[in-house]
Amino acid sequence: MTGRMEGERNCTSDAKPKQPARWAFGFQALGWQAEEWLRGGHSSGQPTAMPRSRKAPPRPGPASWHSQSRKSSPVRPGGGSGGAGGAVDRRLELYFENLSKRKTQIMEKKENNRKLRVCVATCNRADYSKLAPIMFGIKMEPEFFELDVVVLGSHLIDDYGNTYRMIEQDDFDINTRLHTIVRGEDEAAMVESVGLALVKLPDVLNRLKPDIMIVHGDRFDALALATSAALMNIRILHIEGGEVSGTIDDSIRHAITKLAHYHVCCTRSAEQHLISMCEDHDRILLAGCPSYDKLLSAKNKDYMSIIRMWLGDDVKSKDYIVALQHPVTTDIKHSIKMFELTLDALISFNKRTLVLFPNIDAGSKEMVRVMRKKGIEHHPNFRAVKHVPFDQFIQLVAHAGCMIGNSSCGVREVGAFGTPVINLGTRQIGRETGENVLHVRDADTQDKILQALHLQFGKQYPCSKIYGDGNAVPRILKFLKSIDLQEPLQKKFCFPPVKDNISQDIDHILETLSALAVDLGGTNLRVAIVSMKGEIVKKYTQFNPKTYEERINLILQMCVEAAAEAVKLNCRILGVGISTGGRVNPREGIVLHSTKLIQEWNSVDLRTPLSDTLHLPVWVDNDGNCAALAERKFGQGKGLENFVTLITGTGIGGGIIHQHELIHGSSFCAAELGHIVVSLDGPDCSCGSHGCIEAYASGMALQREAKKLHDEDQLLVEGMSVPKDEAVGALHLIQAAKLGNAKAQSILRTAGTALGLGVVNILHTMNPSLVILSGVLASHYIHTVKDVIRQQALSSVQDVDVVVSDLVEPALLGAASMVLDYTTRRIY
Repeated sequence: MTGRMEGERNCTSDAKPKQPARWAFGFQALGWQAEEWLRGGHSSGQPTAMPRSRKAPPRPGPASWHSQSRKSSPVRPGGGSGGAGGAVDRRLELYFENLSKRKTQIMEKKENNRKLRVCVATCNRADYSKLAPIMFGIKMEPEFFELDVVVLGSHLIDDYGNTYRMIEQDDFDINTRLHTIVRGEDEAAMVESVGLALVKLPDVLNRLKPDIMIVHGDRFDALALATSAALMNIRILHIEGGEVSGTIDDSIRHAITKLAHYHVCCTRSAEQHLISMCEDHDRILLAGCPSYDKLLSAKNKDYMSIIRMWLGDDVKSKDYIVALQHPVTTDIKHSIKMFELTLDALISFNKRTLVLFPNIDAGSKEMVRVMRKKGIEHHPNFRAVKHVPFDQFIQLVAHAGCMIGNSSCGVREVGAFGTPVINLGTRQIGRETGENVLHVRDADTQDKILQALHLQFGKQYPCSKIYGDGNAVPRILKFLKSIDLQEPLQKKFCFPPVKDNISQDIDHILETLSALAVDLGGTNLRVAIVSMKGEIVKKYTQFNPKTYEERINLILQMCVEAAAEAVKLNCRILGVGISTGGRVNPREGIVLHSTKLIQEWNSVDLRTPLSDTLHLPVWVDNDGNCAALAERKFGQGKGLENFVTLITGTGIGGGIIHQHELIHGSSFCAAELGHIVVSLDGPDCSCGSHGCIEAYASGMALQREAKKLHDEDQLLVEGMSVPKDEAVGALHLIQAAKLGNAKAQSILRTAGTALGLGVVNILHTMNPSLVILSGVLASHYIHTVKDVIRQQALSSVQDVDVVVSDLVEPALLGAASMVLDYTTRRIY
């Protein structure tokens, strides 16, 4: 700010007009490049001042000015105009365009050539042994990489050796130390430690802003690291993914794999596992284990001094044992028992033994108690230690007579020296191993472990290079340099090709999600397989038996047959929906009271026998309600908030949809629309009352009137006949009316008027936005009903539309909709 103020004072102190003075400041800020560039077009050798009429370009900021103003030549403002000023204007515009292009190119070049900022996070002594070689490699190439080191987990705990010190001894600057371990050494403490790490890591990652984070292995701390980095859009390089061990570590390792963007694996099998897990092959590097770079080059002629330091002066090479055993978090009790048997066997074997304390997993506290209970820390044959530096640990296992335990080090690194290994339990059961490893999967007594010690101790096996050839780090560094930060961050999974099958098509899946629909009518019993789209895939029809036992057995039989057929038709049955006449409790699946049309059908539990037989959920509701549900899902009520359905069949029923929901009423008697009374002195109704809509407009009522006309020889007209073995019904009455029978027409008109008056009452009571007439008689009543509404209804409801349903099977479709709506959307 000071530089800018000085520049302004210098410009304004000249006794010249203000506008040129401001432009003089702008030219001065551009520096000598602009001055020399403009000077090229003038023989006088002096720059031409900006004309007053030209708008000034934006000033550079104070820092930019401060860095350039002292280099610039003084600019004398002038008042030039005309052709010379116009030429300067154009040349200045070109200058700014070229300057902008050059700046963009320089920025892009810097971006492309900038160092890759790598964050290496280490949680414990084991993963540092794998990460350290990579860290040294990164540190050796400062022209390509910037290294940030984050230390967390058991590194910072005294009981586990304060192993962060060895990182400092290796001359690495630790950018951040995070105390993330919740003590307790049980399952809950592990979970809490992950949570604590997740709370603390975001601040660290926001501050460091790494381009890529390197995460190793399968520890719970590493899962917290990978989760944080993934959620903060930081690329992750995972070391040792794709391997199989045999405990919860597998799940954690594979979870990190799915979060990671790049993978460095150690074996061909691990690479194949990663590919099988749908990881992009181009982002997988088969490099080998980084620790092998050090193992295979580890030559220490003075290894005896290391052995004496840790085990005593009287110990010889190949005459001692290294023991390293950790708890198995998925079976803590058994792993502690195995550790106890191991210590007993080692005491009996009577060889000098170096015992390392277990890691911080759940169960480690109990294992330490076992050690102290057996007096291991004070036993003359044992040396118990919390930590051994990796360089020294290499020499100890390389010259041991045997290594025993369940550490991955035993099945991985020790193979490089051919040292005999006894692998205990299931913790490393899935690892690739060399011939130097003898597995003891289970042990009830110390005898099996003791026998394994006698078999293995003192042998020398060929060196194994399953996990590396000593050149992992150069490969990893080359892989890091190849990472293009301009590539999209979003991972791409390479799923294996799937056989082209119609079942993989979403439309077909929706079609095959189906329901079994049952319609219990007064005459027929029908079962259908109904698809999600409302298509009846297959339908079965039988006469409805007269007794309860026959009826329930027939329903079960038909449903079992339909369910078996559904499998052949590639239909997945989600449940069973039942539509029945009468009053129904849909919550319990019980028919409370039925009409006279269906005998022995009171207080019937339909849900239990069907659910027990088919092992499917079962829904039950009244046939009128089902018709309304069918319209809501498949018909003309789809998307409407309020509408009423009237079903005209053998009886008259209905259903009310209010605010998208079906109305049942306090005693499940809502929408008994057929029993709306429209005449005080009308014909008797099956409900015991008289003058109901059903007494006028139902199929039974029309059949009654048809029989009266037929008995009086007033039904049949020219072109009509009724076979002697055929009962007179509603259809004959309708046929007679169509052929001009005046009495039949009058009966239909009266029935339509009664139904119309019922609809007027509904409009005045519910005020729906639509009335849907459903059933076989609907089309014969529609015009009369509309006429009655025009004549009798209030003007405010006369515009409500009345339509005929276009659904062929409303009862079956409504029964199916109960299943399909509930099982797929949970709204019923």
